[in-house]
Amino acid sequence: MKYMNKSIEELHELLKSGEVTSKELIEESLKLSHEVQDKYNAFVTILDDAKEVEVTENPLSGIPCGIKDNYSTRGILSTGSSNTLKDYVPFFDATAYAKLKEAGAVMVNKTVMDEFGMGGTGTTGHTGTVLNPWDKSRMCAGSSAGSACAVAAGVYPYATGSDTGDSIRKPAAYCGIVGYKPTYGMISRYGLFPFASSLDHLGVLTRSVKDAAIVVDNMKGIDKYDMTSWDSSKINLTKSLTGDVKGKKLCYIKEICDISEYENPSDELKSHFDNFFNAIEKAKELGMEVDEVSVDRTLLNALASVYVVISCAEATSNMSNLTGIIFGPRGEGKTWDEQTKDYRTKGFSSLIKRRFVIGSYVLQSENQERYFRNAQRVRRLLVDAWKDLFKKYDAVILPVSSGPAKKFDGDDDMLSKETVTLEEHLQVGNFGGFPSITIPDGFINGLPVALNITGNCYDDENVLNIAYALEGTMDFKNQIAKEEK
Repeated sequence: MKYMNKSIEELHELLKSGEVTSKELIEESLKLSHEVQDKYNAFVTILDDAKEVEVTENPLSGIPCGIKDNYSTRGILSTGSSNTLKDYVPFFDATAYAKLKEAGAVMVNKTVMDEFGMGGTGTTGHTGTVLNPWDKSRMCAGSSAGSACAVAAGVYPYATGSDTGDSIRKPAAYCGIVGYKPTYGMISRYGLFPFASSLDHLGVLTRSVKDAAIVVDNMKGIDKYDMTSWDSSKINLTKSLTGDVKGKKLCYIKEICDISEYENPSDELKSHFDNFFNAIEKAKELGMEVDEVSVDRTLLNALASVYVVISCAEATSNMSNLTGIIFGPRGEGKTWDEQTKDYRTKGFSSLIKRRFVIGSYVLQSENQERYFRNAQRVRRLLVDAWKDLFKKYDAVILPVSSGPAKKFDGDDDMLSKETVTLEEHLQVGNFGGFPSITIPDGFINGLPVALNITGNCYDDENVLNIAYALEGTMDFKNQIAKEEK
């Protein structure tokens, strides 16, 4: 009997009843890990020596999971999917992973990501490209590509991720699963390899909203090692999932969701919006009010540029310690600066180098006001625009991306000016630290598509309950990827 396609609750009941053991679950998950690795290249490390643990009342105990490779894991290779850390073995655990271990979770692999989280394609990791388990000619998005692939392929019920722009939520959409990024600081960032500290969030990828709630309930909490973490002890995400959403108010943005805003909409885009508005009708049937609202188009058009400037600037600062002197493979050269140059030139991918160049440029004293500080100002305007919506509405609901997963080699799938806001609007959730969850809402040509629900800071229980109720009206919960032959 197969077990890894089941939910956390189902597995916990089977473990408690003695129908299956933790050892058997781990063995199945490891077998699937090797199969998925051969097909889709989802893992940096597979832990064939993973040990069973005691099954307790905690629903995560004894159940296998995956950990993204930018989480520090003591004594276990943690590379950030970069050649600059290809042999790095940390001496401490990230707080979030330590909490999962304390709950009894069993890590069976470290998942591939875009190098240091900087990328949205799953193609820049030093171990190679991650393929989509629904269609190997398409990407999983990034940066949490390996985690999304593994959960969708049924290796285990959940894997951790990190989200700086949409790096949990878009891979979840492309792989037909759930991706949840809680309010900024709900989960400690201590031990996460930093990309852009004011934007970085930890979270989870699962096959159901309830599983996401269960996992984050075990990951969250204030941490003395992260001054941006906060006390969420009075929040119980799992218990908040009542499904009662009558009277809740949602809104969607006309400039993003109105098909007439697009000059030459593709059939895929039309179908994507059809799925989205079908979900809107289901929301209304649940007793929710859903309104169309308008946000200044000029402000929306600036969104992607603001993200690039701020994220690259923070990345350049955060990763200045990657010299090859303190840790990492030592570069060649007679002086320390020659060694550092050699280490960075050989170690970083071309995409990462471009981002560091951009970050350095916008932080130069003569450029800061024009680029970096203006980007910060526009970030504030965007956050304020969403905050204004939250004064009246419980959440903003929007389609994710412009359709299903993009092809690796398709020029037609590249970002266009017309759809860039549709592709990049999830970044607002990082600008404001808002809780944000993606759930599947349909298929186009056999490939999954999704919608996103984003609410106000600290309102995670409300956001997840809305997603839970809406998920219950559709048939995409706990689905396993079925690759077209």
